[in-house]
Amino acid sequence: MQTFNEIIKTMGNPKAFMEIHRQEAGYRPLQDRIHDFSEVEQTLNTRERKLQASRCMDCGVPFCHWACPLGNKAPEWNDALYKGDWQLAYRLLNSTNPFPEFTGRVCPALCEKACVLNRFNHEPTTNRENEAAIVEAAFREGYIQPRTDIVRNGKKMAVIGAGPAGLAAANHLNLMGYQVTVFEKNEAAGGLLRYGIPNFKLNKTIIDRRIRLLEQEGIVFRFNEEFATAIPSADDSSSFTLHSLFEFDAIVIATGTPTARNLKAPGRELRGVHFALELLSQQNRVLAGLELPKDERITAKGKDVLVIGGGDTGSDCIGTAHRQGCKSVTQIEIMPKPVEGPEDPQNPWPNWPRTLKTTSSHEEGCIRRWNINTLEFLGKDGKVTGVKVQEIDWKPNPSGGRPIMVEKGQTEIIKAELVLLAMGFLKPEHPEYPANVFVCGDSANGASLVVRAMASGIETARKVHSFLSKDHK
Repeated sequence: MQTFNEIIKTMGNPKAFMEIHRQEAGYRPLQDRIHDFSEVEQTLNTRERKLQASRCMDCGVPFCHWACPLGNKAPEWNDALYKGDWQLAYRLLNSTNPFPEFTGRVCPALCEKACVLNRFNHEPTTNRENEAAIVEAAFREGYIQPRTDIVRNGKKMAVIGAGPAGLAAANHLNLMGYQVTVFEKNEAAGGLLRYGIPNFKLNKTIIDRRIRLLEQEGIVFRFNEEFATAIPSADDSSSFTLHSLFEFDAIVIATGTPTARNLKAPGRELRGVHFALELLSQQNRVLAGLELPKDERITAKGKDVLVIGGGDTGSDCIGTAHRQGCKSVTQIEIMPKPVEGPEDPQNPWPNWPRTLKTTSSHEEGCIRRWNINTLEFLGKDGKVTGVKVQEIDWKPNPSGGRPIMVEKGQTEIIKAELVLLAMGFLKPEHPEYPANVFVCGDSANGASLVVRAMASGIETARKVHSFLSKDHK
C-alpha cells in the first residue's frame, strides 16, 4: 500500500489550490455577442487550462464524484490534464461520460458546487470548462475515432427519442453489441439540445459531429417518425406504436417531456402569447436554414417582451429576444427571490445551493422580479398588449405541504407585445408496457438536467442488457 508521501509525489502540484485562484474563461464582450448566435463562452489557453486543472486537490473523499449523476472521475482527468496527457484525460473522462462536449457546455456543474474547494473558499475547480477543453482537444487531435471493434450479438434494439437520454442509451447498447435503431419525431437528432437550447450556448455543429460518429459506429437514425400511444389514423403514416416494433428484442422510450406547463389565465388565446419552446425551437430551425412566412415567424424585434418563469428556459428566452432585437425584456417568477451569495442555509454543502443565478443572458439586460402572480393577458384587436399581474407573498401552510399564496400588492400592468411562458414541463403519464419496454430520462422522471438524462439513459441500457441476458439464456 502506498504511503501518504508516495501518493503526494504522484500528484501534479498538491499545493496548487493554495497558490492559484479559480479563473473562468468568461464570456465574449456583451456588445459583440448580442448581435449573433455564436457561442458566448470563451476558452482559456493551454497553459492557463492546465493551471486550473492543477487546482484539483485529489481529495480523499471526492464529493465531485458523488455529486455528478454520471460519476465523472474529475480528480483523475484533472491530474492527467495538468500533466499534459490530454489523451489519458479524455479516456478517463469518456469512461463515465459518453458526450462530454454537451455537458461541458450546458451542465450546471453539480460537481463544482460539491467541490471541497467550494466549501473551503468558494473557488471550486473549473471542472465543466476543463471537461469541454479535454473533449475538444480529443476531437482536434484525432483521439476520438469510430469504434470498429464492436462485436454484434444478433439482438435488435429500438430507441424512441434522440434527445440526451435516448442518445446515451443508444450509444451504450450499441457498444454492447446490439443493433440499435433510433426513431425521432423531429427532422434531426438532439431533442432539447437541438430545439430547446439556443445556439449561443450550444452550437448545433457540435451535435452533428457526434451524430455522424454514432452513425459510423452502426446506429441507425430514422427521423420524422413520431411515436403514438394510440393506433395512428390511416392518413397519419408518420406515427407508429409499440405494435409496429415487433421485430425488436427490446424498446427504450426516451421521448422527454413534450407538454409545457400552461397558464390558463383570461386572454391566453391572444396572438403573441407563446410557450417558450415555440420561440426557441423556431429560432434554432431558422438558423439551420428553415424559411418561414412572415406571419408564422415568432420574433421579439422592436417589442417589449415579458418572460413568465425564472428558470434556465426563461433565461434562454431573454438571450434570444436580445439577439432578435427586442425593445426591452422583463422576467417574472411566482416564487420568492433565491438567496443571494454563495451559500444556501437551507441546502448546505455538498448539496446543490438554491441561490440566485445570473446568466450571460441576464447580463445582457433584463428586469427581474419575484413573487409576481399573473392574473390576465390584455390585448387589442386580438393581439397581446400587456399582462395584469400582482405581487404576492407565501405563508407557511398550517397543515404542511406547499406554502399558501396570499395577495400583497396592488394589481399592475406590464406592457408586452410578446409573452413567453417558461414555467417548466409536465411529467408524462405512461400506460403499463410489456416487460421488454423501458422508459428513461425526462420521460420517466420529469424534466431535469441533461446530465441526469444521460445518466438515466446509461442506467436503462444496463437494465435492458440484464433483462435480455436473462431472457435468452
